[in-house]
Amino acid sequence: MKLKLYLLVLCLLPLGLLAQTNIKVLDAESREPVAFVTVKVDTKKAITANENGELTVDLSEPSNLLFSHIAFEEQSVLVPASGEITVFLVRGENALTEVLVSSFESERPLLEQAAGIARVSESDLYRFNETSIVQAFNTKPGIRIEERAPASYRVSIRGSSLRSPFGVRNVKVYWNGMPFTAPDGTTPLNIMDLSNIQNTEIIKGPAGSIYGAGNGGVISFTSKETVDENRIGADLSVGAFGLVRYRLGIDQKLENGGLSVSYAKQKSDGYRDHTAMDREVLQVTGYFQPSKKQKLTTQILYSDLFYELPGALNATQLAENPRQARPGSAAQNASINQKSMYGTLSHDYRFNHNLDNKTSIYINTTDFENPFNLDYKKETQFGYGGRTSFTYDDIWSNIPVRLIGGGEYQFSKTSAQNFGNNGGQIDTIRFGDELLTSTAFLFQQLEAELSDRFLMTIGLSENFSSFNIARNIDMINGVPSNAKRTFDPVIVPRVALSAKLNNNAALHASISSGFSPPTIDEVRTNEGSINLDLEAEKGVNYELGYRSSFNKGRVNVDGSVFYFKLDETITTFVNEQGVVLFRNAGATNQKGIELMVDYALVRKQMSFVQEVKVTHSFTGHYFKFEDFVKGDNDYSGNDLTGVAPHTLVNQLDIKTKPGFYLNFTHQYVDDIPLNDANTVFQESYHLMNSRAGWRGDVGKAFDLELYFGVQNLTNASYSLGNDLNPFGGRYYQPAAIRNFYGGIKVGLKY
Repeated sequence: MKLKLYLLVLCLLPLGLLAQTNIKVLDAESREPVAFVTVKVDTKKAITANENGELTVDLSEPSNLLFSHIAFEEQSVLVPASGEITVFLVRGENALTEVLVSSFESERPLLEQAAGIARVSESDLYRFNETSIVQAFNTKPGIRIEERAPASYRVSIRGSSLRSPFGVRNVKVYWNGMPFTAPDGTTPLNIMDLSNIQNTEIIKGPAGSIYGAGNGGVISFTSKETVDENRIGADLSVGAFGLVRYRLGIDQKLENGGLSVSYAKQKSDGYRDHTAMDREVLQVTGYFQPSKKQKLTTQILYSDLFYELPGALNATQLAENPRQARPGSAAQNASINQKSMYGTLSHDYRFNHNLDNKTSIYINTTDFENPFNLDYKKETQFGYGGRTSFTYDDIWSNIPVRLIGGGEYQFSKTSAQNFGNNGGQIDTIRFGDELLTSTAFLFQQLEAELSDRFLMTIGLSENFSSFNIARNIDMINGVPSNAKRTFDPVIVPRVALSAKLNNNAALHASISSGFSPPTIDEVRTNEGSINLDLEAEKGVNYELGYRSSFNKGRVNVDGSVFYFKLDETITTFVNEQGVVLFRNAGATNQKGIELMVDYALVRKQMSFVQEVKVTHSFTGHYFKFEDFVKGDNDYSGNDLTGVAPHTLVNQLDIKTKPGFYLNFTHQYVDDIPLNDANTVFQESYHLMNSRAGWRGDVGKAFDLELYFGVQNLTNASYSLGNDLNPFGGRYYQPAAIRNFYGGIKVGLKY
């Protein structure tokens, strides 16, 4: 009898150790069942929910299970060892109704935003070679990033690069909510690695109501905002022309926050002669939450960047050998050597359910050395600044309102010397300056939900800026001098209205003013002149747009038309010595249409091919000089220099259940006028890129990705960034022919 009882207890023992939990999976928004969700129980076991979103798991103790579905965000949920639980999944960012953006200091779905906004997600960046942001950004309508040599960026949002012969100007850039653009108007975009960016929002056109001066738009980068797991990661990629990039990173959770450290190194020889590049980037970020009401984030970004400048070629040199550098560039060691440190501290505080504040401060230092064909420049810069923003929610006469107000201040001090260049070595000094630059603005914004369908936004900013150039050494004129300019305060308004047609479609309209003073590099040029007569650009932008999602996010449409009237447009010209100078070019009329459509041909959770997605983006920029007469030359009516009238991008993305993927991108760029006279053009071209790979989990702790890609698949001849209005016909900066790359990523969760 005792033996039988013992055997019975032994048989029932596993049932006592493994209890059953019934799970129901619902759409967090519609509360409808989510069919065929995959639930990962352990390293070897995965269960699929039925068509009603139901499944049963056997657990010995409460466990974190991973829920995944092609149409929803992946989610880890703590599931009890017995009983019942309902899991709500958030639909993935496949639909415009689900994409949240905070471009105007107010987090709302993209569908409700009354502005031309483009979003570049982490997955967009990983469709291409992970060495630069260029290709991913160029898939968005109205946006073009040029890379004339590795790490030599030029950004154009709706034609804003006209005044940027090199570098990033007339576009305001933020990183994790803090100004990354220096107060002199320049942005060292090339010091960042792709690992420093997780998400990007781009406002196209003037956004002065929140971000102060600037006609070109705003780029807002964010890196990882929290540490939600302990993980060590390592990446390695190699490619043509001596490309090697590797990254090491670690995320460590702490009791009330986390710590993240990332180091990346990238090196290449370049396609053309004298285009070598070497960059090291270290980012250290600390996340802390002292209480439920507040959050602290501190960051250090250090970058050591070197790259060579091959220079532009004329048509004869291009036909002769597109890989050659401009004669003299190598002999003079034309290059950039830049070391930068950027430290930040950000504090978020919620006073109550109505009022919160975010305040950020930063300091930065830069050592910059630039031997060039004509001279040798050395600069040391120190800068600091900060931004604070208050958000207050209330109800006025049954109308929900949100008030946003704050300010931003930046200051920089630069010691700048220009020398002669003797075979790549410093020669005698020509002039030495101490440069002081400051910029500040206050901003206010009112958002009023007039009804369930209408959202009205009224914004205003008051802008102040000045610079001082103290020329302590002047070997040209022999007499020290001082030049100072303080711009009159400028008030920049913005009015916008968003009207929801239904839950999945909306119209938006806006009128916004822009103001963009000349940068100190445009006033103080390399040959030693100081042009205090250069006026600020001022413009008004009128925009009308439509956004919609159909069939549960399987089809999305985002389009807008705009008219931007810009006065005192700043453009470039080159003197006989080859030095780039600047002048105001009267007025320009900029009319445009921008459209993006994406649709999922296939989206089936249980199929081998889970998703097939197609995306099209079209840009039509019809920009003209309205009134531009210089001497005997009348350029009025000509197309705006450096802007392609038409651009079309087609993308194909395929995902499979086992983890294999394929990305294909085709880009067409129309003829681009390269001089104000419209007598020389970059011919139209088709560019094709592709990447294929596999990503997935290996056991419970490891994740792995292997990938391989081809750039310029059809071997097109083109320039990814030409020189505009150059002396001697040196327009062309040839881009690389067909080339290949590949890589591996490994992550360990601990």
